[in-house]
Amino acid sequence: MKCLSILLIDGDEIERAKFQKVCKDVNFSCVVVEATSGEQALSYLNGFENTVNVIILDLHMPEMNGLRFLEKLKSNINYRNTPVVIMSNSEDYADLEKCYDYGIVGYFNKPTDFNAYSQKVKSLLKYWQQNVFVN
Repeated sequence: MKCLSILLIDGDEIERAKFQKVCKDVNFSCVVVEATSGEQALSYLNGFENTVNVIILDLHMPEMNGLRFLEKLKSNINYRNTPVVIMSNSEDYADLEKCYDYGIVGYFNKPTDFNAYSQKVKSLLKYWQQNVFVN
């Protein structure tokens, strides 16, 4: 399997730790960069030679929410083709519609049960390791 570079954007430290735990449990040895806000993620992406294969994005974050981040990301020619998967607690159908309007490739609610969460993240990692990216 190829090595992925994932940008995980979530303002909740526990959620980031859960994602990292699943990666460790499945020996996912590729790069997972964490950002706690949309601003921090944009700063990272605008850094010299920072390439990301997949972005995992929460919608509810301090300062710049996930929808605003998507708007900025998709307006940037360098990142408009970067796949974004929403991983959120939001069950607002309007949020879902807006996310797909911005071109996300997937959306799932974070299960409260860790085993269910772990299964979803493992499937996500496996899926993206088997795909070809346009950069």
